[in-house]
Amino acid sequence: MGRLARLAAMGVKSGAGALLDRGGTGSAKYAAEVLGTLRGLAAKVGQMASYVDGIVPEGQREAYEASMKALQAAAPRSSPAEIRACVESELGAPIDSLFARWSDEPLASASIGQVHVAQLLDGREVAVKVQHPGVVQAIESDLANAGILEGFVGALGGKRFETKKMFAVIRARFREELDYELEATRLSRFAQLHFGDPTVRVPRLVRSHSARRVLTTELARGWSFDEACAAPADARRAWAETMWRFVFKGTLRGSMLNADPHPGNYIFHPEGAVTFLDYGCIQEVEEGHRARAENVHRAALARDEQAFALAVIALVKAKPGALEKLAVAYTRRCFEPLFRSPYHILRSYAAVLVDEMKDMALAARKVPADEFFPMPPDMVFVNRLQFGFYSVLARLDVEVDYAAVHRGFLAASAAPRAPMPASREEESTPRTRSA
Repeated sequence: MGRLARLAAMGVKSGAGALLDRGGTGSAKYAAEVLGTLRGLAAKVGQMASYVDGIVPEGQREAYEASMKALQAAAPRSSPAEIRACVESELGAPIDSLFARWSDEPLASASIGQVHVAQLLDGREVAVKVQHPGVVQAIESDLANAGILEGFVGALGGKRFETKKMFAVIRARFREELDYELEATRLSRFAQLHFGDPTVRVPRLVRSHSARRVLTTELARGWSFDEACAAPADARRAWAETMWRFVFKGTLRGSMLNADPHPGNYIFHPEGAVTFLDYGCIQEVEEGHRARAENVHRAALARDEQAFALAVIALVKAKPGALEKLAVAYTRRCFEPLFRSPYHILRSYAAVLVDEMKDMALAARKVPADEFFPMPPDMVFVNRLQFGFYSVLARLDVEVDYAAVHRGFLAASAAPRAPMPASREEESTPRTRSA
């Protein structure tokens, strides 16, 4: 009840602020405070709004981002006693017998868990992600209340777009994020997919120190996202290429869509190397959908407008009519970085994608019944990635030949790839260098 009361108050105050506060700074700061200090789904929505262009009105964006950054730096933390109790319960042993050194001060704290630096008995430095006590109940509370999700899903599709199925997908993905054993499995799959790529780094899993609410990987050190954004253009370009390859190779070759492109999930290193940290929100891609999606990407690479339109129609299973044209046009807009490569993704472009999605959702409510077709329910997380990833790339602020990156991994995937040594699963990726 307390969570709902704070969210309701935020809605009232933010709405009034939009009318009474010219810049909206007061309402933006208040919204950031509420979303930033609540754990669970509310915090995730607040984080998304802090970096996805087009969600927060332009006049309030600067105030909102500044407030969210301050709150994230001092995010709610679980006590050392609670964290130690969780680790010992999950791993079945006292912390002193599991680790040679343990830091009670968290390295970072997020909506679901917090990360602690520790040292294994063999001397390796590790990052231990531990779930916040009570976060399961917080997320279940949010997921049980469809009203909290209504605005989020409505912005992406509206009630005609099979919202019950969309809710089911959302609930499934966020519940999966609570299962660190599943995240460990997916981390290993991404390590296998990118094995041998010196620029894509997946932290090595330490299975002996991982469980359902505890995930241990070797510690990665490097530059933060803000530091990367201030680097020279050549470095930013190399990192953007690596990030693009990670996302789209994962989808088109690994059938896994990593749907949480939060800026805090990347660590940057010299020579274009990037460590990708979070594997909790992964959308599995069904093989038939993956093949149809690849046809869309290949048509974009060939700059074949007709083939692209036909591939999009097949992908979304469109019916002839106005909505079909809107879906093709919108998807075509999303593929500008391939059609017009080299391409400079700007924040204004990322924001336009959000606005046009809202416009298409409104238009879809008015099309005749015989022309209407629902978008696939998993498009919720495709759009979350699309909006968020483009917003992240826009902050790197550099022109990149994304088509060349695409062609590279599509061509390379046709060649046989040596498997990772089965006996060295935890040693699956190169050692992360310190920047």
